[in-house]
Amino acid sequence: MPNIPKKVQDRLVSGIKKFQPILDQSKSRDVGEADTVTIVKDMLTEVFGYDKYSEVTSEYAIKGTFCDLAIKLDNELKCLIEVKAIGLELKDGHVKQAVDYATNEGVDWVILTNGIHWRVYKVAFSKPIDKDLVIDINFCCLNTKQEDDLQILFMWCREAWVKSLLGDYHTQQQALSRFFIGNMLLSNPVLNSIRKGLKQISPDVRIEIEQIQLVLINEVIKREVMEGDKADEAKKKINKMLKAIARSKEEKNAAENDDSSEKDKITKGPVNNNSNQS
Repeated sequence: MPNIPKKVQDRLVSGIKKFQPILDQSKSRDVGEADTVTIVKDMLTEVFGYDKYSEVTSEYAIKGTFCDLAIKLDNELKCLIEVKAIGLELKDGHVKQAVDYATNEGVDWVILTNGIHWRVYKVAFSKPIDKDLVIDINFCCLNTKQEDDLQILFMWCREAWVKSLLGDYHTQQQALSRFFIGNMLLSNPVLNSIRKGLKQISPDVRIEIEQIQLVLINEVIKREVMEGDKADEAKKKINKMLKAIARSKEEKNAAENDDSSEKDKITKGPVNNNSNQS
């Protein structure tokens, strides 16, 4: 997690203290969607640091319909925000609507919120279109003295957005996902390392990589981790990474061989063809 600038941290702490009672009171009064949008817009400014007039757009028009709010930075659309009434429980159907909006606009990020619950999604432009839940918090449960709470809130502040920290956080989440780690365990470098370790423990036992692979698939890794779209995506990324590493090693070895050949030529010097002539 990146360090939060002192100015931003003070704003987050102040914003949490201000809006937690506002949200609690609004929920008890069961305010409607329009009033919730007003609260969310104020939070985007006072907590997350966006300019209310130039960077937060209300009722952003998308192909004949509207998304409640949108965030623009340098006049470029960065995120669509779908707001529901504060007393309404967020559901998958709400997410689909917001993701559809983002897909139509080619936007990577969607926020779904009722003011209290905030869910941040990364749109996956696959077939079919999918989404990854990156952040899911209850604003009213945040503790201003907990660094982790402030860090997670900082992820979609303006200062973090301009540095693409949310994207970096999502990439880290993907790398630590069960799908990525499960498939990484089945990659040749890891299987070779496991084999070497097992040989050190049992030097007289013959152990093949295929045997280790079967044990991992059948007895160690859950089946759900190895199947499905997310597992396939993890496999593709790992294979791409391993190919890039192998290609880099080949290029390095080729360059080293070329250097060695040049040094040999310099060391040996020119061949004297007249040495055997009388």
